[in-house]
Amino acid sequence: MTTSASPAVAPSQISTGPAGDPAPEPRNALDRYFRITERGSSVSRELRGGLATFFAMAYIVVLNPIILGAGHDKFGHQLDNAQLVTATALMAGLSTVLMGVIGNVPIACAAGLGINAVVSLQLAPKMSWPDAMGMVVLAGLVLMLLVASGLRQRVMDAIPGGLRRAIAIGIGLFISLIGLVDSGFVSRNPDAAHTTVPLSLGQGGQLHGWPVLVFVLGLALTFVLVVRKVRGAILIGIVAMTVLAIVVNAAAGLPDTAWGLSVPKMPSHIVGAPDFGLIGHISLFGGFREVGLLTGCLFVFTVLLSGFFDAMGTIIGVGEEAGLMDEKGQLPNMGRILMVDGIAVAAGGLGSSSANTCFVESTAGVGEGARTGLANLMTGGLFLLALVFTPLATVVPSQAATPALLVVGFLIMASNVREIDWSDFTIAIPAFLTVISMPFTYSITNGIGIGVLAFILLRIADRRAREIPWLLNAVGLCFLVYFMLDPIEQALGVK
Repeated sequence: MTTSASPAVAPSQISTGPAGDPAPEPRNALDRYFRITERGSSVSRELRGGLATFFAMAYIVVLNPIILGAGHDKFGHQLDNAQLVTATALMAGLSTVLMGVIGNVPIACAAGLGINAVVSLQLAPKMSWPDAMGMVVLAGLVLMLLVASGLRQRVMDAIPGGLRRAIAIGIGLFISLIGLVDSGFVSRNPDAAHTTVPLSLGQGGQLHGWPVLVFVLGLALTFVLVVRKVRGAILIGIVAMTVLAIVVNAAAGLPDTAWGLSVPKMPSHIVGAPDFGLIGHISLFGGFREVGLLTGCLFVFTVLLSGFFDAMGTIIGVGEEAGLMDEKGQLPNMGRILMVDGIAVAAGGLGSSSANTCFVESTAGVGEGARTGLANLMTGGLFLLALVFTPLATVVPSQAATPALLVVGFLIMASNVREIDWSDFTIAIPAFLTVISMPFTYSITNGIGIGVLAFILLRIADRRAREIPWLLNAVGLCFLVYFMLDPIEQALGVK
């Protein structure tokens, strides 16, 4: 089974070599540290994969400041956009490099979408910005304690194999929907339309505009290259469509708004001094003084749960796609990976960029052949370069990068869907609900929660309650609280 656009080594051959032969000897110290040859990769594949991942998620440097900058704290203060750009790029770069060096997996980290909205729209309006970021740091510290105690890894191990596969498939659909929406190929119908159809093709049911054409051509080109087994298919597609977008934009004289967040034109100045004014500007326990102990704990719990399961789903999905899982369905160095994820959450709060978490767009790099943490050095290094070359980071339009998400979404589904036992309805139905809930609720956490609760319910209904690990029951209880958070807050007088 090949899960890469290039002729990658099959997952079963990653550690032993063909026909069960011993793994080849590492070529040098770099190879030995990152286990590049052992995992069937090469330095060029890793660097190419790291580049593809950066292109697929570089939008966060622009989008995160927009989301956080739109919020006001209790005192009416807004965060400075230039400082947010610096904080976002810096923390993404450091977290990604740390994940590569310590965890040795091609999973990049940056400010998590969804969590940043919680911080901006739920936490900040009830306290100051330093208070809100302090609660993010606390959530990261709790995550690290859970990892140190071994509890977080035991939670991951308690999830049945079929549900793990469903999480990976759900992520494949989720990133595909992200690609369709971010490219403009699919758009949300405004509520004022009074229609039962939430999404539609293009704008008003029709495709029009040069940006959408760039996306369609990029998707077609990338799939053709994948079928032809061309090395670097995803990266070639991104670069080719970026060049095309720049040419089209110059020739057609399109307005900036036509391309969404990224404008495909060469900036007049490519270097700018970073502003580190937000780094370390936090109050660890100030939020509890503003909202009280109970509400403060609920806020930390919300950030904690989102970070916990978003990262877990992404790690499982990327690990499955990269063929890094062992015969027990576990990822090597899991303890280290989870610890770095906890550090990333806390670091995001410390830098006022919101919680950093593992990004599903890492699958773009895996699709290019990335199998080790060396790819993260490329991705993280480019984020750090973006500190001074921020204008260049926005040259690649979403329409050029998003075809990669659909290609990778297909590869993830193709490699996992047949591994689920669809004849056992107690796993098939939760798997189905997990798969559809992620894209339809636009949340990895929601998908995992619905799947876990459905699994518990159906195993009990089938008189197989004893087969449910006690830890999974505890996770189900946490998700029950998570989904009922609004009525709980109302009952306790929090709202």
